[in-house]
Amino acid sequence: MKRLVQSFLGAVAFLTRLPVPRGMQDTADSLADSAVFFPVVGLLVSAGAILIHHFFSAFVAENVVVMVVLVFLVAITGGLHEDALADAADGFGGGWERDQILSIMRDSRVGSFGVLAIVLALLARFVFLSELSPKRLDSYLIAGQVTCRWTALPLAFFLPPARNQSGQGARLAKRITTSSLIAGTLLTGIILGVALRAKALWVGLAAIVMTAATGAYYRRRIGGVTGDCLGATIQLTEVAVYFAGVILR
Repeated sequence: MKRLVQSFLGAVAFLTRLPVPRGMQDTADSLADSAVFFPVVGLLVSAGAILIHHFFSAFVAENVVVMVVLVFLVAITGGLHEDALADAADGFGGGWERDQILSIMRDSRVGSFGVLAIVLALLARFVFLSELSPKRLDSYLIAGQVTCRWTALPLAFFLPPARNQSGQGARLAKRITTSSLIAGTLLTGIILGVALRAKALWVGLAAIVMTAATGAYYRRRIGGVTGDCLGATIQLTEVAVYFAGVILR
């Protein structure tokens, strides 16, 4: 039980800015064990977003509430996934060869492709969430936050690290066990089913397609995944889930 709690808190520490006791934070060798709890962290994050939604809905218009929710989502993760999306966009947008792409991704400066990616991703989330019925917003917040974090499991299970022995990708890629992949997938499916019922199938399919498409692209361009690749797919899948919600309403 202590190991499970430590793995969960390690996932919380890695994916959010929530305070976690220092002794419970993940290490270089423990992050892969914590990955099975990534969807649970998504559920925790969505709970905070839902509380904000219900509180502010009594005072301001729905589009204002959505904006506050997005600020919360960025703040609670420290912009982790937005930063990854920007780095990936700069790397793949500005680089041609594998080494050049990886070099650009490692650069801490944000280029024009990165800025465009962040702006468009935030705009897409704002528009899609604003288009959802307030009665369905909570369900899609859960689905988006849980499903997008699940994508790290299959990507890291099937793809090797693009950088050997360095970076966040190397801490996860090819280190996810079959049992962790199955457990994380079952957990995600159960949460999706409870949140969306019959529509969960289509939302899950959207997440699978996005994961497979980005994974194939990463393999072709750089031969594997980096931490930025994992974060970029997380962002793109969240957008895809909300877009599916707009279509399915």
